[in-house]
Amino acid sequence: MIKSMTGFGQGSAQGDSFRVRVDIRTVNNRFLDVHTRLPQELASLEMPLKKQIQAALNRGRVDVTVSVEQMKQATFEINRPLVSGYLSALSEMKREFGLEGDPSLELIAKLPGALQVSQNSSGLDEALVIGFTAAVSQALVTLTEMRIVEGQELAAELSSRLDHIEAELPSIESEAARLPGIYKEKLQKRLQEAVAGGQVDETRLAQEAVMLADRSDISEEIARLKSHILQMRDVLRGEEEVGKRLDFILQEMNREANTILSKSGDLAISDAAIAIKTEVEKLREQGQNVE
Repeated sequence: MIKSMTGFGQGSAQGDSFRVRVDIRTVNNRFLDVHTRLPQELASLEMPLKKQIQAALNRGRVDVTVSVEQMKQATFEINRPLVSGYLSALSEMKREFGLEGDPSLELIAKLPGALQVSQNSSGLDEALVIGFTAAVSQALVTLTEMRIVEGQELAAELSSRLDHIEAELPSIESEAARLPGIYKEKLQKRLQEAVAGGQVDETRLAQEAVMLADRSDISEEIARLKSHILQMRDVLRGEEEVGKRLDFILQEMNREANTILSKSGDLAISDAAIAIKTEVEKLREQGQNVE
């Protein structure tokens, strides 16, 4: 079962003193690339969060946003060195410039950093850590469900394009079977023109036609294309990570189509090979979004 690398998942948890929400968004990327946005009080959980993500996902850019609402009454600490330095500077300014007046409590309270949220020496609340982990798990579950649904749609489209490629192969095979006779007729005509209507050596003509047909033989390329199609269908039905394997198979399919195109001068075969290349390119575009 293939999964899309594009998706969104959300999870939440609530305790007596907190609410936490986790949003996870993913888009396609060759590797797993995790970016997190955590509130300051949860900064110490960044590495466990990334490990939890890495255990669940294989590829893609992952953006994780976490928000926390603390519902217990906050306690504050006075930043005494900062307030003291501020008041000393004001007193010096008052003396030096002959100013009057005293700083108000409101002015000092508005001073950036004058009041700080009290840090609990015992570290993060255990219930908050458990809730955070549960919210991440829930977000990953909903994300995975969305990626599976989109993956099924991708698999259907990929399979349809494989059908289009398979439909081109019979015409290539039938045209390729006619090539030795066509080459022989062309050679015979050229040789007759060269000897001005004289007798042509049929044995030599047959040998030249066979050599030309061998150089233009595309039977191996057709066989490999069929094999790649079967492999790709097996991959689409598999359960493991398939994105990187699809990349490789599609690269090989593109190579076979290019070889067929370069070997054969037959118009019908060239048209079919171009149609196959077009489908392979579309497959590669879609395959880049498969995990």
